[in-house]
Amino acid sequence: MESTKNLSFLVVVISLVYFYMFRWSSMPSVVTTTELHDNYDYIVVGAGSAGSVVASRLSEDPDVTVLLLEAGGDYTVNDSYHIPLHFFELQKTNADWEYYTVPQKESHLGMLENRSYWPRGKLLGGSSIFNSMQYTRGSKHDYDEWADLGCKGWSYKDVLPYFLKSEDMRIDSLKNSKYHNVGGYIGVSTGGVTPIADVYLKAGEEMGYKLTDYNGEIQEGWSPMQLTIRNGVRSSTSLEYLGRAIGRQNLHVAIDALVSKIDIKGKEAKGIYFIKNGRKQYIKANKEIIISGGAVNSPQLLMLSGIGPKKHLEELNINVVADLPVGDNLQDHLLLHTYASMTEDIGITPEKIQSWKTQLQYKLFGTGILSIAGLDATSFFCTYDTKEKDCAADIQFMMYSVAMSDNFIILKDDVAKDFLFPKDSLGFTTVISLLDPKSVGTIRLKSADPFDYPLIDPQYLTDKRDIDAYVRAFRLWEKYLSTPSMKKIGASIDKMNLKICSQYEFRSDDYWICITKHLAYTVYHPAGTCKMGRKDDPTAVVDSELKVKGIKGLRVVDASIMPNVISGNTNAPVIMIAEKASDMIRGKYTVKEFKRSL
Repeated sequence: MESTKNLSFLVVVISLVYFYMFRWSSMPSVVTTTELHDNYDYIVVGAGSAGSVVASRLSEDPDVTVLLLEAGGDYTVNDSYHIPLHFFELQKTNADWEYYTVPQKESHLGMLENRSYWPRGKLLGGSSIFNSMQYTRGSKHDYDEWADLGCKGWSYKDVLPYFLKSEDMRIDSLKNSKYHNVGGYIGVSTGGVTPIADVYLKAGEEMGYKLTDYNGEIQEGWSPMQLTIRNGVRSSTSLEYLGRAIGRQNLHVAIDALVSKIDIKGKEAKGIYFIKNGRKQYIKANKEIIISGGAVNSPQLLMLSGIGPKKHLEELNINVVADLPVGDNLQDHLLLHTYASMTEDIGITPEKIQSWKTQLQYKLFGTGILSIAGLDATSFFCTYDTKEKDCAADIQFMMYSVAMSDNFIILKDDVAKDFLFPKDSLGFTTVISLLDPKSVGTIRLKSADPFDYPLIDPQYLTDKRDIDAYVRAFRLWEKYLSTPSMKKIGASIDKMNLKICSQYEFRSDDYWICITKHLAYTVYHPAGTCKMGRKDDPTAVVDSELKVKGIKGLRVVDASIMPNVISGNTNAPVIMIAEKASDMIRGKYTVKEFKRSL
């Protein structure tokens, strides 16, 4: 009898170990290329959320050659890249560009030098390995607005098939929805692993809002998180797209390769110059060059190559190839952490994260608090006057089940001491995001040196409408904390009574304005700096096929082409943009099966 028990125990242990090893071994490695050719049909610059998709899709055609160049390193060298809860640990590492804005005049008053820290992924997968994995498409009105602005082929009915193509829905209740798909490359799972998750949703209903699928018919309302995670592993574009391209002889991937300039002759992009191993190299493009550096790097590279505002380039002695508004129209979502203490131990704490039970649960089953980014629920609100039942939200709440105690957003010391939770506190964070920013900024070159970071000036809160929206958001948050479910867990608003704004009455409009100006910072969603528009639109950099105006053989494919930033997290839309652009480049329509009647 004893031997039978021992045998059964041994079988269970072996099974669990096998499950663990199989789950992690199923994650492929990217075989980077050491010997590059002198020319390729397509050169893709930047292996982030967009570039990895484009390179993978183009290389599906065996008769073309594709080169993918990435300034950062490989995604296989660090398990933390793939474990969802560890995403904060990647900031300020060699996988981070670690940008900072110029000092802001109307915002960031509580932060060092009044600047915003902008982490951006610098490795294969880019910011899809760096983000909090929220799968959010935005409102259908966002894309219909793009089409109304002259971006033919970018309405909601046009882009939905590409969202569906990329999606592998893992949430049972949504698998049969006409707004979702099973079998795509990007896994989409839900959070809800902590007891407080249900409290978030119940309190949302007590506010008077319905539970909804924010990627479905109605955006406004409360919902469990949809996250780009499969089996507890981050579903990044490097893992899911490049990983599937391993073994293709026509795809070469070069890391630690900083592209310094696009070679343009006679209004045609001919090749690229890049620096690798301390040596400047040149490779020719036979068909096209696709720039996918993101809303910061793409405009920087275009301007270094002579494509940008004429006056600005002439001031830096850069030969002007095309006078286009590159670097204008910089839009970004702001977020603001609002902290609430609570009396119930139902969230995520450092002790729970480090416990052997949590570690074992994740390693063996890919479940538990390590399997999400700490985000358990979200909501979208239309705080402006509208009669539309499917309005485009201007405010988002993201419920982070952690009492934040680390100063990762470069708060001034005195502000951090007053604002952040003491270690091992019980509490949670409501991340309030401004989805429809009216303030617009710029990106400009600091110099003609490609190693000099550009000057990033979002001009946050310079439009008063953004401040007004935050005041409305705070009123919603107050209402939320006053619900019976929040009172039951002892949720308290008093944690937000801070010295920095003590000259104003706590919870007055002036108080919340003061808090916003001191503590709001980026949600890491910069967009719009290579704006898409009609060919005759003087504010546009690329046309509706993402071709750079006036330059043959050059496209931009990333968040920088958004005419207006969408009302939600931007990673899923960037993947959609890359899927659609890949079809444009290949001259194919691969999404006929995903067209839906809505």
